Amino acid sequence: MNIHRFHPSATLKPYIKEFLIIEADEAIKTKTIPDTSIVLTFRVKGDVFKTDGGKKCFLPLNAVAGLRNSVREFYYLQQTINVLVFLNEGGIKAFSKIPAHELFCQSISTENLFHAAELNLLSEQLAETKNNSTMVAIVESFLIKKLIDHTPDVLIHRAARLIKQQNGVVIIKDLVSSLPISLDPFEKRFRAVIGTTPKQYAGIVRLRNLISKYSIYDSLTETACKAGYFDQAHFIKDFKLFTGQSPKDFFQSQLYW
Repeated sequence: MNIHRFHPSATLKPYIKEFLIIEADEAIKTKTIPDTSIVLTFRVKGDVFKTDGGKKCFLPLNAVAGLRNSVREFYYLQQTINVLVFLNEGGIKAFSKIPAHELFCQSISTENLFHAAELNLLSEQLAETKNNSTMVAIVESFLIKKLIDHTPDVLIHRAARLIKQQNGVVIIKDLVSSLPISLDPFEKRFRAVIGTTPKQYAGIVRLRNLISKYSIYDSLTETACKAGYFDQAHFIKDFKLFTGQSPKDFFQSQLYW
């Protein structure tokens, strides 16, 4: 499997974190651990499926996946190419009026966001090129035309930034006390803009940060304590939900992102 990363253009940089092109020359199983990005997927060719109760569930040709708090496993068939668009926090608002929390733990067709005829034309254009940079340019051109809202929610973006600055180790009530808003309306706005509750978002940030900073030379117990886990059983439970594996097995495991 080959993964190619691309930065967004200046026009889309406020809404998009990065583009990934995933090329699977051979059939492969991958895992996706929770992240803070809602993701748009545009299939160039091939097929991707997941299993549900032992049955294969093939994903839509073009899809949007919301935030989630547990690992996902996908199976890429041979000669599959996907263009993934990782949105910044709140970035979905620039392209859709769907409240972000309605996408939580969901992966649905982008026909819920964009017109089917436009998506069909996009798929045809992507299928006609074999150049990765051109694929990204085609998707960028499509998304620029679909921009509907350029206004960020400054308060919620500030809160998300503060949570990241503290690596997810934050008490939400203390965070809200520093903002000009009360807890209930803050949580409602946060869910609608970001896609999950502030507490769940902080949990994703915390475990993502722990994984990014861990190395085989570290003490896992020490790393967990630095991430705010003082109960080993609680840490292992959260980690298994997040990755599908124990910490030891995860750091020796297969490809993930």
